[in-house]
Amino acid sequence: MNNKEIIQYFYEVVVSENLLNELPQYISKDCVQKVGGNEMVIGIDGMRQHLEAVKKTYPDYTMEIIRQYEDGETVISEFIMRGTHKGKFMGIAPTNKVIEMTGVDIDKVVNGKIVEHGGAVNTFDAFWENGLIKPV
Repeated sequence: MNNKEIIQYFYEVVVSENLLNELPQYISKDCVQKVGGNEMVIGIDGMRQHLEAVKKTYPDYTMEIIRQYEDGETVISEFIMRGTHKGKFMGIAPTNKVIEMTGVDIDKVVNGKIVEHGGAVNTFDAFWENGLIKPV
């Protein structure tokens, strides 16, 4: 698989189907998460903890890659995440509504594994559209 295919398979199959036992095949033990100018090592365990937390809130969530761009080792993926809001999130009680969020992931792939991960999800827009947050 090329880097775009690796990333698409990772999100659409491994993440969507909660195949956390496959994380070591796709995530570097030294994987870093980049947020703005900040970077922290998350490795396989950090990625597992993140995915487990998301599954607690949206146990049936899936990710669909709708567009990808590649620049060297970096793959940028636009996605749609869909899941039923069944767990508390940022103080918001479960609604049992299917929430759809769009976002972008930026992953650097070296030797078939993600070594850098970052991105953003349009959580605010999805919560606003579903009446989960209101103006002050």
